Amino acid sequence: MTDQAKPAQDTVSGAAKTTNTDRVFIFDTTLRDGEQCPGATMTFEEKLEVAHFLDDMGVDIIEAGFPIASEGDFAAVSEISRQVKRAVVAGLSRAGAADIDRAGEAVKHAQRPRIHTFLSTSPVHRKHKLQKSEEQVLEMIQFQVTRARQWVSDVEWSAEDATRTELDYLCRCVETAIKAGATTINLPDTVGYATPEEYFNMFRYVRENVPVSDKAIFSVHCHNDLGMAVANSLAGIRAGARQIECTINGIGERAGNAALEEVVMAIKTRGDVLPYEVGVDSRMLNRASKLVAAATSFPVQYNKAIVGRNAFAHESGIHQDGMLKHTQTYEIMTPESVGVSKTSLVMGKHSGRNAFRSKLKEMGYELGENALEDAFNRFKALADRKKHVYDEDLEALVDEEIATQQDRIKVLALTVIAGTVGPQSATLTLDVAGTQQTVQATGNGPVDATFNAIMKLIPHKAKLALYQVHAVTEGTDAQAEVSVRLEDETEGKLVTARAADPDTMVASAKAYIGALNKLMAKRGRLHAQQSA
Repeated sequence: MTDQAKPAQDTVSGAAKTTNTDRVFIFDTTLRDGEQCPGATMTFEEKLEVAHFLDDMGVDIIEAGFPIASEGDFAAVSEISRQVKRAVVAGLSRAGAADIDRAGEAVKHAQRPRIHTFLSTSPVHRKHKLQKSEEQVLEMIQFQVTRARQWVSDVEWSAEDATRTELDYLCRCVETAIKAGATTINLPDTVGYATPEEYFNMFRYVRENVPVSDKAIFSVHCHNDLGMAVANSLAGIRAGARQIECTINGIGERAGNAALEEVVMAIKTRGDVLPYEVGVDSRMLNRASKLVAAATSFPVQYNKAIVGRNAFAHESGIHQDGMLKHTQTYEIMTPESVGVSKTSLVMGKHSGRNAFRSKLKEMGYELGENALEDAFNRFKALADRKKHVYDEDLEALVDEEIATQQDRIKVLALTVIAGTVGPQSATLTLDVAGTQQTVQATGNGPVDATFNAIMKLIPHKAKLALYQVHAVTEGTDAQAEVSVRLEDETEGKLVTARAADPDTMVASAKAYIGALNKLMAKRGRLHAQQSA
């Protein structure tokens, strides 16, 4: 990548002059830094699948692993190097000869190989981790970059813990690495300590004070310990860096890394303040997120930016009303731009009538104003009783509303006493042709008691031919859908009705009454025909 254009230097501010054609390279380290996240280990086959997807998506550099870490890592980096056709393939190494040689062996079959070698530079790391002096560290940098250049022409050098390194000494380290042949210089915020302003100033200072800074591309690599990884990464780009190191879903050690999907969409969405270009096809971001989540068994939080389940979901009535009038009222990017099929209007207790009407229309229901008002009130009551209202819940609710619009009998109230000590009892209130009637009955279980109460209020000879219960949706707060089939043997009639409610006993009563209404409606039509 040494033939790539370097960003021009602004001699006043030290920040890079930017134009709409400034290219920012995306360096994905999901397979290396991301996999170091505890519990996120991937199999050989999963790594290959992720690598191919990253290559197809347009990632510029794929850090395939840490070859000396294990035989499995070496094999994965080697095979990815052989199979990836477009992206640069990088292998990580420490400063020792064995590490560098192992990385060189692993990436040597890549069409565009890179060795990424690193060394700690901060005082705390020099003293406690390396136990080396400043001069000894400089000698190690000279050695590691020179040896890596014997394997590949594309060498990236990283100053581990750069943000806690003395600026003047950091400049000496960077100058040493570039003069030894490093083509990319990475100044990571290894422990997620920096703020955006500090990170910007560090890059500006180093680029201003290293005479050969124009000979290499500068890179950012930020951890999210204080929740500023993406903000810091973008600050580094504004200061002249032109490579962002990141991971899918932001996975990585401790609190993770800068999330690839977030930096890509920040650049694509805010071109007015981030006038850069990236080669990633953003329409593949959602699929990439799901692929990595499945491979690592790390679920994506619901409110995760860009790829979270709620990223394009709206429940608030105010927001839903605005979205129905114009999507840009509450969405700054389209769901299709990241590979999500459409915006989701989540129906819940905060939803308004307009969103409810629109949702029903989307599901194929057209209700009159009175029926819509009744259905909306029942929906609100349901939403207060269960956390999630799914499409299946709405379907059951509206079907029941349509079915009961002309019903002669309606369930108004039901109280059931059940338990290990019998007999169980039910107190039922019905609206029969506009008149309220209440009765209490006992039975062999709550369902039997409920149906006996119905029998007391509405005497009939129909037999129960079917009683069936199943959950409409998942979870302990799911609606129960009850099917009841009644058979009138004297007139040869068979009717079935369904009802749904979070309370199984209420659903049972409604379904039974629904079947009785159908039976009486049929009987009425038959009598009318006979009279005619």
